[in-house]
Amino acid sequence: MKKIRLALLSGGVSSEREVSLNSGKQVFDALNKDKYDIAPYDPKTDLKQLVIDADKIDAALIILHGPFGEDGTVQGLLDLLDIPYQGAGVLGSAMAMNKLVAKRLYNGAGVPTPSYLSLSMNEKIEPAKIVNALDLPLVVKPACAGSSVGMTIVKEAEDLKDAIKLSFQHDDTVIIEKYIKGIELTCGVLGNDELEALPVIEIIPGVGHEFFDYTAKYVAGATEEICPARIDENTTKKVQELAVKAHQALFLKGYSRTDLILCNNELSVLETNTIPGMTATSLYPQSAQVAGYSFTELMDKLIQLSIKEHTKQKLRRST
Repeated sequence: MKKIRLALLSGGVSSEREVSLNSGKQVFDALNKDKYDIAPYDPKTDLKQLVIDADKIDAALIILHGPFGEDGTVQGLLDLLDIPYQGAGVLGSAMAMNKLVAKRLYNGAGVPTPSYLSLSMNEKIEPAKIVNALDLPLVVKPACAGSSVGMTIVKEAEDLKDAIKLSFQHDDTVIIEKYIKGIELTCGVLGNDELEALPVIEIIPGVGHEFFDYTAKYVAGATEEICPARIDENTTKKVQELAVKAHQALFLKGYSRTDLILCNNELSVLETNTIPGMTATSLYPQSAQVAGYSFTELMDKLIQLSIKEHTKQKLRRST
């Protein structure tokens, strides 16, 4: 059987570069070398070579996070090069990456999400008005950043300005939302047209981590992750339904992972990730394994879904 010529994209230029490189290495190691002829590309240095090699590439795996990787830019380039890739296209990637746009789409689709305000860099910061509108505590985060980069939980009004300024270091739009304390959950979705909701994971940040921050995400042992989550069957079903609903609201394909909070039996969707982490401590592969997919099988599935979707879109354009 002829090998699939696979471009493996990792690295990039975002603040999550090192995580991406680590993920890319683990994905490379997991891929079946009897099935794939794998060529690694780092968008920071290798975009020109990717363009040159495009005619020889059958599919791409995008293992990039944050701006210029998860936001539709690389997806657009691959579309122009006629290379299939896993996950969301340009539209879905861009909308999910921008948490403000995602929240508006959640609201329109009836997906519950915490109350929020947005602030642009040229607007005056007025802590009293913000606190009056949303009350304390609050979550402050950049509109377009991943892995909880630039995010702060604010408990006192006098700390709000510094938290907003920190978020502005990562984006020119900041989201300030009502902090909901509860059980942190996450749920993966797999598929193109027929969607499979994966087992729900319960996330318990370790000592010193008030929330699932950058260190808690990527340092082994910093967080306890329980799959399936310790919630009842009815709540599990609701979480999975909301993950699918969020996936559809953002026009996603292939796979996604949606983060939620459970508080007083009420669920709130926080955000949806279009390229979930693929390291040894990552949530999506853990959940997929409980569902019966080994890491290698998961990579195979994502590649198959990408080729199938690409073929379908080409047929649609040709008719």
